[in-house]
Order: sequence, then C-alpha cells, then structure tokens
Amino acid sequence: MRIDILSLFPAIAEGALAESILGKAQERGLIDLRHHNVREWAPGKHRTTDDLPYGGGQGMVMKCEPIFGAVEAILADAHGLPEPIERSKIENRKSRVVLLSPGGRVFSQRVAEEYARLPHLVLIAGHYEGVDQRVIDHLIDEELSIGDYVLTNGAIAAAVVVDAVVRLLPGVLGDENSALDDSHTTGLLEFPQYTRPVEFRGWSVPEVLLSGHHAQIAKWRRAQAEAKTRRVRPDLLPPDTTGS
Repeated sequence: MRIDILSLFPAIAEGALAESILGKAQERGLIDLRHHNVREWAPGKHRTTDDLPYGGGQGMVMKCEPIFGAVEAILADAHGLPEPIERSKIENRKSRVVLLSPGGRVFSQRVAEEYARLPHLVLIAGHYEGVDQRVIDHLIDEELSIGDYVLTNGAIAAAVVVDAVVRLLPGVLGDENSALDDSHTTGLLEFPQYTRPVEFRGWSVPEVLLSGHHAQIAKWRRAQAEAKTRRVRPDLLPPDTTGS
C-alpha cells in the first residue's frame, strides 16, 4: 500500500511514523509512506500557501493552487503518468484523496479497515482556518475528522489515521491475530489484560486466566469486554443490550 501525506509541516507526521512498528513496516517494504511539503507546489518567489479569506473573518485560508498541483503530481506518479493531470481526467480511481478536517465524517476502526483495503491513500493535512472550498468541491473524495475537537495542524491527525490503517496491513503486526481483539474491532472495548507477576501488592490475576481452560477464558473475556463497554461506552451496544 502507498500512502502520501501532504502538509505544511511534514516533519510532524514523519517523525511520529518513523518509530516502532510503523518504522519497521517501512523498512521491510510493507508500506510505501511518502511525506510532501505543499510549499513545493506554491507559485511565486515566496511560495505562499495561504491568504486572507474573501468576505473577511479570522485567520488565513490555505490556497487551492498548491494543493491541486501537489495532489495531481502525486496521482500522476502513482498511476505511472508522465506528467500531472487533472483528477477528473484520470479514469482509474484506485487512489482515495482525503482531507483531514473537523468538518468530515468521523474516523473509526471501520474506516481504518476500509482504507487498509486501498492500494493508494492521499492524506491532505489542513491548517489555519481550513482550505479553499474548491479543494473540497473538485479535488478530494471526502473529508475526515479524527474527533469532535480542533487541532493546530492536520498532520497530527494524518499520523493517527496512518497508524490505525497500517497496523491492519498483512505482516505489519508480529501476530496476525493481534488486531482481531482490539477495542472497536469486534464492536466491544477490549477485555482486561494481565501478565507477570501473578500477585502484586495484594492484587491477583483472575484465576480463570491461570486455568488453561481456553473455553472458560474466552467466555470470561467476552463477559468482561461486554461489561466494560456497557459501563464506559454504552453507545457502542445495540439498544437491547445496554441494560436500560
């Protein structure tokens, strides 16, 4: 899978995604992750990427020209085309172009699974007061938000999305089944986990986990996951199982 991140501050996501499991996945060629600075496509001597909003208002708005130029160059490269081409003229839509924005659909484990099945993902990190509306209307496939709050830079959100997506790709995690028990993968929060020592400051590991009886362990874990979900995130449960 190839992922391109386009931002004004590429070092933010680049540094975070170069470590641990994500870094190893890149070293092993399991993911082709590329970082781009939108200023490289900004015209003029000063490579200006933002300007005052028409109609007045607070802050600055990211200009459409450099974003269009960057995305069209990235898509041309991904599709093996000799030069940038307008998005509307590319027939094979194997690439998904996403703008990280507080105004988009909310990111979830289901969306991560959806993205993990794509051959190519382009993430545009918004900044300032947002981007020129023409980017949203004529360039991207969708807007995506990682939650109901506002960040100083969309590159932070891009790093979150990439991490959640890449860990689902084959071979990235040491155990292929590791992601299957994650919170939200099954619709429930994850069950409690324990490791050595068996007893610490008078707190003991539940006996069932030491029994070696896999059926009982699975039943206990399911019950614990349901109980935690009901207590912490009842909104994840069907109405008839919330206990109300």
